[in-house]
Amino acid sequence: MINVGIVGSTGYAGEELVRLLLNHKDVNIKFCCSKKFADKKYSDVYKNFFSLIDKECTEDDLIKMSKEVDVIFSATPQGYMASLLNDEILNNCKIIDLSADFRLKDVKVYEKWYGIEHKTPNYLQVSTYGLCELYREKIKDTRLLANPGCYTTCSILTVAPLLKSGLIDETSIIIDAKSGTSGAGRNEKIDNLYCEVNENIKAYGIATHRHTPEIEEQLSYVSGKNITINFTPHLIPMNRGILATAYANFKDGKKADYQTIKNIYNDFYKGEKFIRILNENVYPETKFVKNSNYVDINFKIDERTNRVIMLGAIDNLVKGAAGQAIQNMNIMFGIKEDEGLNLVPAVL
Repeated sequence: MINVGIVGSTGYAGEELVRLLLNHKDVNIKFCCSKKFADKKYSDVYKNFFSLIDKECTEDDLIKMSKEVDVIFSATPQGYMASLLNDEILNNCKIIDLSADFRLKDVKVYEKWYGIEHKTPNYLQVSTYGLCELYREKIKDTRLLANPGCYTTCSILTVAPLLKSGLIDETSIIIDAKSGTSGAGRNEKIDNLYCEVNENIKAYGIATHRHTPEIEEQLSYVSGKNITINFTPHLIPMNRGILATAYANFKDGKKADYQTIKNIYNDFYKGEKFIRILNENVYPETKFVKNSNYVDINFKIDERTNRVIMLGAIDNLVKGAAGQAIQNMNIMFGIKEDEGLNLVPAVL
């Protein structure tokens, strides 16, 4: 059995980790950590776990925990894991961090976009970016896994095949993405109150959203060129889900028909269980990936403007957070990659 500790277990991503890991046949949840709810029964914080988990929330002591578990999931805000991680912890167990602390390789980029000092930049070069479909072989051998962001997961997986193919102009990429409110976390914020979100849609982080450099860095690795994009996220009144719509010009007047592009996507994601390339004229919708680890992707050629429109949908709490983290754990421990993640999307 893989013994697991979850830091930040009472946030939305942390709760999703607990929910999914309870159904993982190779996992034993040993610690559910939460400063806010320390000494309170986990099933009293989330009553959906009544009679399903008999654990109290504990304070997070990483050194102590690392000696008793095989892996620590950290579903905590930016800066937490970077401020506490050390060689002793990494030697004792593996770390899967759901924050942005170890996603970006350039500490100056991290500090500029996140507005905080990075306390352990020495670990940036040894961490592995956990986008399973792109870095599976590296993930197998890592001890420090940087789980990708939700917007970035959806955006990168949607755009990467055509960017890699050389068909699209890498200077023309625009990504418009929309997210449910759970992506903002469980902390009390006026902007996330029901009356503020309901019957409303708004763009935010315009030209400044902190997932931008993560998307650009990963797309740069895919293309072999420095990529700069326009990325605009929107908040919409639903609990969960992300829909990313990306636009790009065909390069140098190149033309491509439907089957050519379809083949590019199929070849790029051949054998990937969680990537679903939809049928012609069927486009991703968030409700058809809800509560699942699937990514639905499709595209439309706009002959009039000589552009291609790429669309992707994920559940931000599953493939965009907890599900991808578990998929990474499975790879890291050499077990079946879809263990604990065989979830049929729940439409309602």
